[in-house]
Parts: sequence; structure tokens; C-alpha cells
Amino acid sequence: MKTIVKKLVLPLGMLVLITSCTTESNTSTQTEESPKVTQVKNSQTITTVKIDGSSTVYPITQAIAKEFQAQGNNKADVRVAISGTSGGFEKFCAGETDINNASRPILSAEMEDCNKNTVRFIELPVAFDALTVAVNPENTWAKDITIAELKKMWQPAAEGKITTWKQVRTSWPNRPLKLFGADKKSGTFDYFTEAVVGKSRASRNDYTASEDDQVLVEGISKDTDALGYFGFAYYEQNQDKLKALAIDSGSGAVLPERQTVEKAQYQPLSRPLFIYVNAKSAQNKPALKNFVDFYISKAPTTVSSVGYVPLSEEGYHLDNVHFNRGKVGTVFAGEAQLNLTLGELLRKQAKF
Repeated sequence: MKTIVKKLVLPLGMLVLITSCTTESNTSTQTEESPKVTQVKNSQTITTVKIDGSSTVYPITQAIAKEFQAQGNNKADVRVAISGTSGGFEKFCAGETDINNASRPILSAEMEDCNKNTVRFIELPVAFDALTVAVNPENTWAKDITIAELKKMWQPAAEGKITTWKQVRTSWPNRPLKLFGADKKSGTFDYFTEAVVGKSRASRNDYTASEDDQVLVEGISKDTDALGYFGFAYYEQNQDKLKALAIDSGSGAVLPERQTVEKAQYQPLSRPLFIYVNAKSAQNKPALKNFVDFYISKAPTTVSSVGYVPLSEEGYHLDNVHFNRGKVGTVFAGEAQLNLTLGELLRKQAKF
């Protein structure tokens, strides 16, 4: 599908043009309008920048927000919350937040909600994640797992039926299977279910769910029989409490690592991470524009430090160009995309 995008010029102090964003199926659109330009208050005014959304992207955004505010001269109060990618888009498309952290691309239904509220968005990829399947370190039987076995565990038909490790692989012990995973408002939930089960949001319900990945980490770390999934940064920060399973999608078992993501070997659980910026807010709030410029400049080092895989130098350069030229819309046509590599993302950005 193709996404048609026009330009919204940010630096000149007024919105020259709001773009339209359509898919070939016409499932959702970003319609044109000429919004009123609000008068920016004097430079001494403290501006609140509201950010919500993905717990996976949270460590990146929170770290950059702290560094930004530590400068002391930015006149901004940056507040970062967690409500999951889907929960975050509900607020973002209602115009309640300036930025949404997202662990998947915006979906058609969310685009429609944004359109109804005349919220125009700028899509900025910021990192790659190796979605990690982890167990308790005292689990001595599981070192790897196939996508088929994960599906057997997590598909809706497994609810109340697949309750022991032995039912998943006969060589594993007859011990209770305790599952931990993303809440249904999480982009991680959307991505994992589509990649593993074959249909987004198709999952058993009898598991411990949370929008906060740290809650999942703690649950797994305290239960020998547990298995769960979350963003790689949470595994890397808690390696003393967890054991990552190598994922076998048909070409051998591969561990979640920066190198396996870069080489497109960790599939299908490698995925891009995003921030979505309210274009009108960026126009009317100099503090927001300054923060996003700062975010893009700091992302390469911060992404690595918190445990994710940075984009290439060209990738961040394109983010900077797209943001400052006001490229409104999405290159994903309102759909999630599996098995996307760093190179493929770069090619999409370059054509945007």
C-alpha cells in the first residue's frame, strides 16, 4: 500500500499546509485543513510537554527527558507516563498528549480517531527492539523455544488447557506453566500475538497481564515455572533475575542480541519503536519542538545505553529532516508489519 504525504512546514511560525494521509483501501484519512495559529507566550513561560504510551519505549523517552530538563534553560516540564501503545493513542488522538510512545505503527482505526479530532501526527522511528521471551534463571529445562511452541502456549485455544510445560514439549517436566505478558492496550501485545499466533490480539486470557514491563520482570523473577515476554531493555537491565530463551522460527535458535537484530536473524520478534508527535503542538509549543530536536540528537547514544538497537546515522538524519519539514502521516498504511529489518525501515523512511 502507498501512503500519500504532503508537507507541513514547522520552523516558519505558521502551518502552511496540513497533509492528507490515505491508504489505497481508504480505511482512514488525514484530511486537509488550515488551523488557526496560536500566539506563543513569552520565553519565560514554563510549557508542559505531555508524553504517554508504550512501556517499551518509555526507558528511551524518560532518559532523554531527564537529560533535557537537566539543562535548566529549556522552559519545559516534560512528563512521561505509561498506558500502553493503544492506551496512549487513545489520549494522543483525542489531543490530550503531545507525543505518543509506540511499540508498533499507528493503526487505521487510530488514524481515523486522530482525523476526527484534527490531530495531525509526525511518525518518527527511534530504535529497534528484540522482543524477548524470558524465564526464571532456575528454569533448567528450557533454553530455546520455537514459534510453533509459543503459539501452542499463547493461542486462545490454549486457555485452561495448556497448563504444564510438558504439554508444550514432551521433554520438559510436568510442572505448572505460569504465563506473564503484555496488557491488551500494549503495542507489544498487538505485535506478539500477530507474530506468534498469526492474528493480532488473539490470545489466551488466563495469564498475568500488565502495561508495565517491570511488573512482568518481577513476576517471572519470583516464579521458577514462569514464562513471559517484554522489550529487550527490560531483560538487559535485569539479566541477574531472568534467562532469555533463543527463538527458533525455522532456521535455528537465535538469542535476542543487538547483533542478531542488526543482521535480521532475530525474527519475527524484531521490531521498530516510534514516537508520534502532534504536529500542531510542535508548531505552537517551541519547547516541544526543542525537545523533539533534542530527542533525535540524543537517541543514538541513549537507545544503546538503555538496551535497544539504534537506527543508522542516516535513519536519524531522516527523522530530523522529516520532523523539521513537517512530514505528516505514516509509511505503514495503518497496518503492523512483521519481519521488518533495519535496512527495510530505512528504505521506507527514505521514500517518505
